[in-house]
Amino acid sequence: MTDARPAGYRRSTGSPRGEARRRELLEAVTDDLAANGLAGFSLRRAARAAGTTHKVLLYHFDGAEDLLRQAVQQLRARRIGKGMAAAAEVSAGRPLAERVRALWPVLTGTEAMVLHQAMGLAMYDPDRYAELARGATTQYLPGLMSLCPEDWTERRKAEVAGMILATLRGFLLHSLLGGDAPDSSVDAGFDALARALDREEAAAE
Repeated sequence: MTDARPAGYRRSTGSPRGEARRRELLEAVTDDLAANGLAGFSLRRAARAAGTTHKVLLYHFDGAEDLLRQAVQQLRARRIGKGMAAAAEVSAGRPLAERVRALWPVLTGTEAMVLHQAMGLAMYDPDRYAELARGATTQYLPGLMSLCPEDWTERRKAEVAGMILATLRGFLLHSLLGGDAPDSSVDAGFDALARALDREEAAAE
């Protein structure tokens, strides 16, 4: 990911037409990222995926790392949107644990490995890739807070959402790494999480 903006290149001015084109390019690059992962990512690979040239991408994005950061954020936003849609299918008034469990099939979808690769890069080389992870928590928390009972305080929602996010991240990492009976371990973990969430709901009544 060494492609950088040569001197003389300028950013898209943000006109409606330019912004629409930028979104179109970003969607295509995000599709490629979801399918092929981070390994070997470059402006030229992104340009092939978007059906354009790397010079066009440099007009709209500030180099390969900026494009990668935005594509990772877009991929994460897609995942959150699908997760919230899955949770919304659980009838209102059902236990919070059931709504959280509905997220799991989405979290283990095709984006999971790519987003973990991004987090790994951010930890391995924070000087270059910290932006791939920065903001991840703030992207996830609003959706998780929205699953909590409406009559909870914002502080309580934030605390419980933070617990849910940290727990699901642990489950997902365990599942991705494999090991002894990862599915059984995750199932047992969900049972424990459900009991914790049930206690939170009971305490708030």
